[in-house]
Amino acid sequence: MTASPAAERTIPTRRVSFDETLGRLPKHFAADGDLIDSHLAAALSAVFPDGEDFFVRSVRHFRSQITDPALLRQVAGFIGQEAMHGREHRALNDRLDALGYPVKRCERITKRFLALRERILPATSNLALTAALEHFTATLAELLLSDDEMRRRFGHAELRNVFLWHALEESEHKAVAFDVYRAVGGSERMRVLTMKVLRYFFVTAMSAAVVASLLGDRDTYRRGALRRSWRRFRRSPMVQPAVWRQLQDYDRPGFHPDDRPTDELLERWRLELFGEHGSLNDRLVGPRPGAHECFDR
Repeated sequence: MTASPAAERTIPTRRVSFDETLGRLPKHFAADGDLIDSHLAAALSAVFPDGEDFFVRSVRHFRSQITDPALLRQVAGFIGQEAMHGREHRALNDRLDALGYPVKRCERITKRFLALRERILPATSNLALTAALEHFTATLAELLLSDDEMRRRFGHAELRNVFLWHALEESEHKAVAFDVYRAVGGSERMRVLTMKVLRYFFVTAMSAAVVASLLGDRDTYRRGALRRSWRRFRRSPMVQPAVWRQLQDYDRPGFHPDDRPTDELLERWRLELFGEHGSLNDRLVGPRPGAHECFDR
């Protein structure tokens, strides 16, 4: 089975560590100490570690069926990047847990749900879910990389750095799971149906997680705090109609993640974060990655 991914796409594994600087993360780290933005970022981080593990398992399951050398290299890079994302978000979640966020409970729920799904559904269905979730993360990643206000709302510089690094790499490998799904003969019907269900499930689940998190925060009950935060949240770039339309584009017949070009955006952030004078070079914990450097686990 073959695929035809963009042959020039490279997916380097950057070994980074934010451990030391995350230790100074304050309780409400979002801009202006915003409640909802802080709890939403924590809820997103909570689902990443086990979500990334699921992505790796779903793609790796089909690796032996891929014959295209370019796609095989990209699969290896995908696995390396996702492994690092899981590791660093677990470290971030340890800090968030110490601050009182219920991230460990969310991690357990996510792990059990995905394990159950893997037991009862075929591997192709899990790969379809991975491809759909990758479109979700790529959409949010593009928003973060392209929108000044979205970056400002993250507040604390090191928390923002974690999400910027993650966003860059999600954009770099945004088409890999999709290309694997197409290469192994995944149907258009399953691909589109999976996203139609996921869009509502993910938004509902994340909303419930944020509400539960807020209910356990004593600052939520300060007079007027939640109301002010809600008013700010309604103006967030994340909840504007354009984001929903971009997610819906996945349903289009013949859709491919590369239909939405982001090469210039990626080049800008590669240079800004990891170029010669990159702002995150001091977070690298080893030699700078080569074009195809990767690792598996």
